[in-house]
Amino acid sequence: MVPAIFGLSGLTLSDEERAFFRDSDPAGYILFGRNVESREQIRALVDDLKAIHGRERLYVCIDQEGGRVARMKPPVWPSYPAGEAFDRLYDTAPASAIEAARANAEALGLDLADAGITADCYPSLDVRRPGAHDVIGDRAFGAEPMRVAALGRAALAGLARAGVVGCIKHMPGHGRAMADSHKELPTVAASEEELDTDLQPFRALADAPVGMTAHVRYTAWDKDLPGTLSPFVIGEIIRKRIGFGGLLLTDDLDMEALDGTVPERAERAVAAGCDIALNCWAKMDDMVGIASRLPVMSDETAQRLHRALQSTGGADTAGDHAELVARRDALLAQAVA
Repeated sequence: MVPAIFGLSGLTLSDEERAFFRDSDPAGYILFGRNVESREQIRALVDDLKAIHGRERLYVCIDQEGGRVARMKPPVWPSYPAGEAFDRLYDTAPASAIEAARANAEALGLDLADAGITADCYPSLDVRRPGAHDVIGDRAFGAEPMRVAALGRAALAGLARAGVVGCIKHMPGHGRAMADSHKELPTVAASEEELDTDLQPFRALADAPVGMTAHVRYTAWDKDLPGTLSPFVIGEIIRKRIGFGGLLLTDDLDMEALDGTVPERAERAVAAGCDIALNCWAKMDDMVGIASRLPVMSDETAQRLHRALQSTGGADTAGDHAELVARRDALLAQAVA
């Protein structure tokens, strides 16, 4: 199995994609707006992917956070609030905010599970910082690390009840970035002591099954390389200081924060210690290049992937979608009452 997650070009698989995915056997797939049109279409697409590999439990993920980061949109799917909504409620009613975040994630997870999607690139555990770039902004659960951790844990629990595995991101923290890593490489010059504050939510949720790196350079840890490509940041900060033992995905390797070709980026990220190279844009030349450059998935990564997928499916204990949304909305109304 190739330690990569690939994107798809459209609403159905092309013959070229089908043949390549069968031969390369990637760890999983990521869906975007270009891949979703209707409930029936998306379910058929995911079923087609599963049939290629003969794996009922296949890692198929999506960025469905709520707010401005949502690939499945109205009118087919409901909208969900961004993290800031739960942060506001936490100011006056912490327990209500935690329950609202859990109910929201469970309802969102039911949408994904119904489509056959097994993983969500959510929640963000980035600590919001005044004056930083808005690429995180209202996606964050707040500016206080333990509040972020509490709401993040509630989101993970809600997704899990729906049979979907979450992904904590962006390790070791994107909240201080003064630039958008989609467009350029942010450099964070904060001290070790300051950065330790950003680690706290990730440390609190280090038992999460899946996490994602940040394309951010932290000069206190590595003056040259962004976190995704830094053996020190991955090995010493994420694995040891945070204590994260789950499946570690890169952020999207197409982002302009990284230099070199996309296949080169994938090779460097896996060599640095990332488990999985995430390549979102379904460019066949890039995907072929990644598959040719990456080693066969290690046993350790395969075990982490297996553990992550063990928590997916079988959402028999999940609640009713309408009731969950009603409960969330009643709780969030307390913040503006």
